[in-house]
Amino acid sequence: MTSESESVARMPSRKSSEPHILVVEDDAALALLLSYNLEAEGYVVSRAERGDEAEILLSEVTPDLVILDWMLPGVTGFEICRRLRGRESMRDLPIIMLTARGEENEKVRGLSIGADDYVVKPFSVPELMARVRSLLRRSRPERVAERLQIGDLMLDKQSRRVFRGERQLHLGPTEFRLLEHMMEKPGRVFTRARLLDSVWGMAAEIDERTVDVHIGRLRKAIVRGREKDPIRTVRGAGYSFDETFAKVRAIRSEEESP
Repeated sequence: MTSESESVARMPSRKSSEPHILVVEDDAALALLLSYNLEAEGYVVSRAERGDEAEILLSEVTPDLVILDWMLPGVTGFEICRRLRGRESMRDLPIIMLTARGEENEKVRGLSIGADDYVVKPFSVPELMARVRSLLRRSRPERVAERLQIGDLMLDKQSRRVFRGERQLHLGPTEFRLLEHMMEKPGRVFTRARLLDSVWGMAAEIDERTVDVHIGRLRKAIVRGREKDPIRTVRGAGYSFDETFAKVRAIRSEEESP
């Protein structure tokens, strides 16, 4: 169990825009096993050992998927699932429930409160990994896609290349991660603090103004002449990838056609 001197939950510290998975499990050995296997598949993993710890973490960040044990100290996984489904922002959050209860009525109960999948202990880790991949493909296909395409801007995660039309953009590693992170959620406004956490990592000791510098470099690489800038500055808030970027491009192309 987490001591009072430790942080509320184990947060991911590496720089990545891969899917973020929250593991809520009070069995330390099982939580470690799950984290190891998830990270081996490229996911970013955070962990909580108590239900109340998980609720605090979920109020601060929204992961891409939650693996949730049914019986937890503090607040049960059953109750956490029920509360999440009552929040508008969490209604579509994929939840896999772990439990030692294999009775059919318990499975029905777990699924009825909003769990997307129900896995009985002991279970096969490869099977659980397959269920994770399946849920992510259905709920957040952009997070597992190898390419992101919006308008004439294309980002290839595997080759680490970015093109605007036929022109290849030459981005530094940080600018690439910034663009990738924002393209995955067009229209969402990211604060400078959130971008620092997601792109640089929570352990990074740098000023928020650093974000402005790299956004400036990214814009300089993306935009030439009268090309539309896909990055929107939200005064007093942060930055966003303009969700109307592709639509404006399409409208302009129709207007230019004979």
